[in-house]
Amino acid sequence: MQKKNFLAAVFLFVTLLFTAAAQGGEFPSIEPFSQADRVLILAPHPDDEDIGCGGVIQRAVKSGAQVKIAYLTNGDHNEFAFIVYKKWLVLRNSEFIAMGKVREEEAKKAMKMLGVDERNLIFLGYPDYGTDTMFFSSWEKNAPFKDILTRQSYVPYKEAPSFGAPYKSENILSDLKRALLEYKPNKIFVSHPADVNGDHWAYYCFLQIALQDLKKEFPEPKVYAYFVHTPGWPSPRHYHPDLELIPSEKDFPDGLINWFSFKLTKEEIENKYKAMLCYRSQTCVSAFYLLAFVRGNELFGDYPVISLKRQDSGVTKTAELFNSDKRVSYAVADDSLWVRVRKPPEVKDRLFFRFYFFGYNDGVPYSKMPNIRVRTKKDKVTVEELALKKTLEPAGTTALLRGSYFILKVPLKLLGNPDFILTCVVTDKTFLPLDSAGFRKLKILDH
Repeated sequence: MQKKNFLAAVFLFVTLLFTAAAQGGEFPSIEPFSQADRVLILAPHPDDEDIGCGGVIQRAVKSGAQVKIAYLTNGDHNEFAFIVYKKWLVLRNSEFIAMGKVREEEAKKAMKMLGVDERNLIFLGYPDYGTDTMFFSSWEKNAPFKDILTRQSYVPYKEAPSFGAPYKSENILSDLKRALLEYKPNKIFVSHPADVNGDHWAYYCFLQIALQDLKKEFPEPKVYAYFVHTPGWPSPRHYHPDLELIPSEKDFPDGLINWFSFKLTKEEIENKYKAMLCYRSQTCVSAFYLLAFVRGNELFGDYPVISLKRQDSGVTKTAELFNSDKRVSYAVADDSLWVRVRKPPEVKDRLFFRFYFFGYNDGVPYSKMPNIRVRTKKDKVTVEELALKKTLEPAGTTALLRGSYFILKVPLKLLGNPDFILTCVVTDKTFLPLDSAGFRKLKILDH
């Protein structure tokens, strides 16, 4: 009998342990808010601030902290949702701008419910479904980005800080830096660098550039990244306030990200739910998805910065150059950046990669830095300057396929001799999960 009771107790303990793990109980929480905090929420679209940070916003406001929210776009590109909402075909460019205003008003109503006055909301007005393309190529060297639905190439919202400004990336960067300088936040919540929605990872990348430009202007803030978009997540769909958000095992299997779980009270969950319903233009078609984020916690996490010292491949074995043996690892040797991708040995034919390299040099305005994409097919490479929209000579860029590894070598000179690099790798194969393909920050050490 005692043995049975002991086994039952062990079984109960293990069950509770795995239940806690499944609910995200193993992740630490973000630190408490106080009156001294100046919190900045960066939302790519109206509703992302509630999806990712509805509980955080309430807790910060209740703690007496200052809270501001900066929306990158007005979300004026969601054609299907607009048709359902309006109950007629939305075709004219002016109608899309009008829907952007609808989403702005929805955000004001939702955030008022969470305790944020509309005077603390900033709508930058840049193109929904276009800021990733802008980050690639719409810098001063090129014509402004043109949205295919609104047909706009300029910020069309009169309330925007830069109304009439061309859709150029340096204007996004300028607006973001102005907001950072005026507010000087000590805590920033931003969309995730591994998010598959282009506006989401682009906002993160713009923030990294802006913070580096302003590193001498105010103390470095803490940055928390919230994750929204990947197929099939979160699961189950619909409203489940009794469940918690946990990272998808399919997309984040390798523990590369330092996650934080922020637990919500019942009142915070209920208020977040009510705020989400304020977005009628979106919930009319996506309530089952949007309400799936209203749970017992909010999830935040980011990659740690990878610091790479300069090495000499002539005196160090190739296998020992790299910073880790993860699926994707990095090294700096022979004045080049080396990227190694671990792959199944049987994957040899039709092996394609796209590598993106956005370098930052303290002595060069970012708009003048090269934006490099390297496409590979086996050991063949194509080098493209995205901002200039031209193909370059490989100039020492090489690819090597060796057993279980693919190794790419790119001269640092080609990348503008950067101090740090924002980089990601994309493949059409399934062996590289999402957490290995998000944008990482590589810091190049002098010694």
